[in-house]
Amino acid sequence: MNHIIKHRAEQLGYNFIPKAFLPEGKDEYYLRFQQNPANDYRPLTPEEIKILKANGNHSNNWNDILVRDGIDITLIGACTFYGLVRIGKLEPYFLEFSEVRFPVGLYHSMIVSCDIGNNVSISNVNFLSRYIIEDDVIIANVNEMSCTSHSKFGNGIIKEGEKENVRIWLELCNENGGRKVMPFDGMLAGDAWLWTKYRGDKQLMNAFKTFTESRFDNLHGYYGVVGQRTVIKNCRIIKDVKIGSDAYIKGANKLKNLTINSSPDAQSQIGEGCEMVNGIMGVGCRVFYGVKAVRFILAPFSQLKYGARLINSYLGENATVSCCEVLNSLIFPAHEQHHNNSFLCAALLMGQSNMAAGATIGSNHNSRGADGEIQAGRGFWPGLCVSLKHNSKFATFTMIAKGNYPAELNIPFPFSLVSNEEHTNSLVIMPAYWFLYNMYAILRNESKFAARDKRINKQQLLEFNALAPDSVNEILEAIELLKKFTGKAFYKAHKMIGSDVDYISKGEYLLEQNDPVIAKLTILGSDIENSKRPVRIIKVQEAYNAYKKMLQYYAGKEIIQYITQNNITSVTELTAHIPIETENNKWMNVGGQLIQQKALDQLLSNIREGKINSWDAVHHFYEEQAKLYPSQKLAHAVSVLLKVYEVDRQTLYNATFLKNVFADVLEIKEWITQGIYQSKEKDFKNKFKNMVYDTPEERESVLGTLSTNEFVVQQQEEMKAFRNTIEELIRNFK
Repeated sequence: MNHIIKHRAEQLGYNFIPKAFLPEGKDEYYLRFQQNPANDYRPLTPEEIKILKANGNHSNNWNDILVRDGIDITLIGACTFYGLVRIGKLEPYFLEFSEVRFPVGLYHSMIVSCDIGNNVSISNVNFLSRYIIEDDVIIANVNEMSCTSHSKFGNGIIKEGEKENVRIWLELCNENGGRKVMPFDGMLAGDAWLWTKYRGDKQLMNAFKTFTESRFDNLHGYYGVVGQRTVIKNCRIIKDVKIGSDAYIKGANKLKNLTINSSPDAQSQIGEGCEMVNGIMGVGCRVFYGVKAVRFILAPFSQLKYGARLINSYLGENATVSCCEVLNSLIFPAHEQHHNNSFLCAALLMGQSNMAAGATIGSNHNSRGADGEIQAGRGFWPGLCVSLKHNSKFATFTMIAKGNYPAELNIPFPFSLVSNEEHTNSLVIMPAYWFLYNMYAILRNESKFAARDKRINKQQLLEFNALAPDSVNEILEAIELLKKFTGKAFYKAHKMIGSDVDYISKGEYLLEQNDPVIAKLTILGSDIENSKRPVRIIKVQEAYNAYKKMLQYYAGKEIIQYITQNNITSVTELTAHIPIETENNKWMNVGGQLIQQKALDQLLSNIREGKINSWDAVHHFYEEQAKLYPSQKLAHAVSVLLKVYEVDRQTLYNATFLKNVFADVLEIKEWITQGIYQSKEKDFKNKFKNMVYDTPEERESVLGTLSTNEFVVQQQEEMKAFRNTIEELIRNFK
């Protein structure tokens, strides 16, 4: 049966902190007074008490109702007060928000031990308990708004005397809890990734737990907070919630154990029918229309809409999830998932990803236990009705065509198109697909992601360029695989036996010569799908050439950009900027920020040794790495340049060589710009797309024209500016 305890009525509003957890010499208000140290309240006058009673108000102890000078006591009506209630200045105004007007004052509400700021409007709140309400707040039509003495506001901590099993964990990346983390206000995607990644290092795991617990104390007695100018209306239950300034909450069903960060320049909103429990919202977040979120973190400027379900997951900055279901996932920034029939579970998506309708990514129902995972690099785009099996891993910018993929996949080719060819019972991979057939989309996404980055506090430097150290390193590895698979296919076609070294040597020769024999070979990949069916690699020569072009473009463009940004005019100046160490280091995607593996290893070593002992220090590391990134990226570009042109470092110091590189980059930029135009041109020449329009005028009114397409025009203008830059460099660089 329900355990209901009876207390004397005059005790309501008092004894907030259990005696066992009340420090010696402290009263139940000591933390409240730290949260709100204002001391300009005074007792009510007898005349004010008389007016309050005449207006239908009631208190079990009028001596514990304190007010500020300047209060218009007539603006309090039909309210019941319990415990110590402190009320700020109320003046005869009304507050207008979104064309709805609310009178300043307290009306038809039960208020238990709260601090209420200046010119607040509170009306029809059935139960308001233990909250600090700041100035100019509107709260109307709320069933229950309360805070317990052991509130944690969504953080993964426990209070004095509590058992470990009440701690909130986020079970990210894996349904079995093997990668779980303790959420905390201010957790970045990089923090979550570090905690989920290095599970075998118990020393690190203990350090991360200590970092988190040290951000908070285990004291009982904190009050909930509602920041200035926040509006809360027509909600049912709000319990143990801390709310920043300028938030807007309307029509929510249940909000419990949350931190809702919000600020004047990054307002957060929660809309109708939402139920959110055990979570943290960053500034600028939007949550609307029947969303269900449990055990979650929404990073700043992320959105949940239209009945989305987010459970045991971290959603990165500038991401949107609508309609669908996301479970046990760690999602880096700039993720898009908009369709009701898409499902994502037990996945690590490293940003700039997009989930199509019908995509089922991560169902564990096809394995013996709920312990499988999906890991995907930046730019993961599964197409319509894609179903994948755990465990699977994908290189950056992998697109997956519609299909039910029957076995685990390990796709090592970045910018590829993966297809399940049922009529031949084979897996088909087209490397460099984006460069060959959809340059418009890949380049447009770069500008789109950057434009959508609304973060104010950019603690992590997010990389939005498709060509960056992570994807470029994968291209280098993919080129070696293309050589190997091509050479192996040649040997097999001629019934010869060779080693991997033989295959790579032969494949490189054929590909460098653009040998027509390649088109006649059946080129198969290995260790790509966990099955016995063939894995065919298609368009190998075209992919090889495109990969090499993009390597040249990346390396040359990064050097050109560095030269122009730093006003470098000669080889001598440039060499002074290039780090001595330019080997091609391994890079890691740490929450959307690219960091060299050696720097990351040093961070982890410093954590183990106690040199870094807080999350703030880890965040400082991210910021320092962001400052180093331009020079590190330059060094990486130089290493790629030396490799792709097959020259030594001394050649780099030759102005003639660099000018030839500049000319190559200009040529490739023209090829890219033409590719953007041609990939978009298909939409205007496709007769099936045009058949719904009776006249060219109708089509143009709906689609616009190719010549006025904003992105196409922008790229053509950038091409002109880039040509001018290169021509000037070739003329003047010494």
